[in-house]
Amino acid sequence: MTQSILSEYLLNTDSYDKWKIIGIKKRAGVLAPLFSIYSKESVGVGEFLDLKLLVDWCVQTGNSIIQLLPINEVDWLFCPYDSMSSFALEPVYIRLWPQKAKESIGADIKKLKSGFPAGRPYVKYGIKKEKLRLLWEIYFYDSDKESAEFKKFKEENVYWLPDFVLFKALKNYCKGSPWYEWEPRYKNRDKQALENFQKEHVKEINFEMWIQWLLYEQLKEVKAYAATKNVLIKGDLPILVSHDSADVWQHPYFFKLEFASGAPPDMYCAKGQRWGMPTYNWKNIAFDGYRYVKEKLKYAQNFYDILRVDHVVGLFRIWSIPREEPLENKGLNGFFDPGDGNLWLEQGRNLLRVMLNSTDMLLCAEDLGVIPKVCTDTLKELGIAGNDVQRWVKDWSVRHDFLAVDEYRLISVAMLSTHDTTNWASWWENEAGTVDEVLFARKCVERGIDYNRVRYELFDLSRYRHGRLRWKDDIDSVDKLLWQLGKMRTDVGDFIEMYENTYREKEKLWKCLKISGPMREESDAEIVRTALKANLSSSAIFCINTIIDLLYLSDIFKEPSFAYRFNMPGIVSDKNWSLTIPILLEDLLRHRINKEIRKLNIESGRKG
Repeated sequence: MTQSILSEYLLNTDSYDKWKIIGIKKRAGVLAPLFSIYSKESVGVGEFLDLKLLVDWCVQTGNSIIQLLPINEVDWLFCPYDSMSSFALEPVYIRLWPQKAKESIGADIKKLKSGFPAGRPYVKYGIKKEKLRLLWEIYFYDSDKESAEFKKFKEENVYWLPDFVLFKALKNYCKGSPWYEWEPRYKNRDKQALENFQKEHVKEINFEMWIQWLLYEQLKEVKAYAATKNVLIKGDLPILVSHDSADVWQHPYFFKLEFASGAPPDMYCAKGQRWGMPTYNWKNIAFDGYRYVKEKLKYAQNFYDILRVDHVVGLFRIWSIPREEPLENKGLNGFFDPGDGNLWLEQGRNLLRVMLNSTDMLLCAEDLGVIPKVCTDTLKELGIAGNDVQRWVKDWSVRHDFLAVDEYRLISVAMLSTHDTTNWASWWENEAGTVDEVLFARKCVERGIDYNRVRYELFDLSRYRHGRLRWKDDIDSVDKLLWQLGKMRTDVGDFIEMYENTYREKEKLWKCLKISGPMREESDAEIVRTALKANLSSSAIFCINTIIDLLYLSDIFKEPSFAYRFNMPGIVSDKNWSLTIPILLEDLLRHRINKEIRKLNIESGRKG
């Protein structure tokens, strides 16, 4: 489809005005979590103003989109998809300004940098407490807190800001306990009790407002700078917020607090997932004219040109788990809400149209996992790009093989990996051509199959890695699979589907990528380069790859590929959401790899 035909198609969608703003053309970009990058100025972690250097890097490499993970304020787990506000930004990313305070603050910042140096393999989030301590001192001396700009910021954000800062002050007063454990007068928002608290804690409340204003100003500065370089900023709007959030405390009637959200079991998560955030009561949100949704978009538009709608299928139906369900069951015993599949189309289409009509940002959607056709059809109808991840872009039901690059969805964002997956090199080495051991074992137990026996008969255990089972080469037909399982074809359709879509998967992709020579088990720069070239040459309008996958073309990474992962879904670990790249942004700007990335983007017609 030529650009003119694509423009004509988008002309008839609800997103056309957004596409027209940014330009209807193929683009390349980078997904770079802010905690993963850092500069010489960073104190403990990447900061908003470091993104200016990433903008400069994009100009050098021919990328024109920077995609961020959510940067809303979070709790001590620092999971960006479990925020305590849909609006407030995370203070750990603030750039400290010593010029706004007494001279000793500059020395304190230098001391803090030495104690929390940016560029460790993983971020030490104790830096947040220390930054807030210094911010209190800066706040005391900052004359700008009386400025007209600060006053305007407070006036323009009256929908969420007063309640958020009150929530933060109360949370600090209650020693960090969740709002649903506060004493009844605060938990239930007794009007007189809250008014009295505000009068007694004016300084703390104004301090929280001041921090949000500084963050607002710094991130707006980044967007303005990026605009001068023709680089677009793509934000991420989590579909849900933490149970312990200002949003839920302020609007409990917008949520179904008796349920926890999650995802059903699949071939990558044997028990499914339990995220824990409450699901929405869309009827009550609609009764308020969807103002809650509209205000979130209004604030995000200050910072982003494009917005990723997280877990977009959750707008159509969401996996709901009774809150009393044991945690160890994860997502096993949930259900879809609404339960009636006939309601999904109307609900999802309506919510997406509300969003499209409430912002100038271009909306993209995360539509990975088990997605009903009504969702993908609606995205296409509205002109909203979904995600095409190379390892999953297949004909799953007939050919059981990878799609050619010209078979990718035109209106999509192509990528090699996501923030929730292994990087591409690690997938190739450890996961391609394998099945999840926990999932396979559970399915065996459910069917009365002796897992310990078939494990030895079906899989090459010498190639077992990280909980993944690799098929023996001689299990080269469904009939041989059925023989070892001791079951009829009609009894084990899910086993057959698993086998057909994973057996010799590496060989299939090797052929699809048209790599010469015998297939190599271990990844290297040449294989990653070929995978990237294929991704960039796809028919997808955007191609946004993680900074990890892009830098695998270089010699920057020294540890095994499995070590470089942003998040391992379903587990709590201090290695989740804290991985850093082993190079300063200033050094990355001078690295020889930039010319190669630029060349790939030029050759694919995606140079910004």
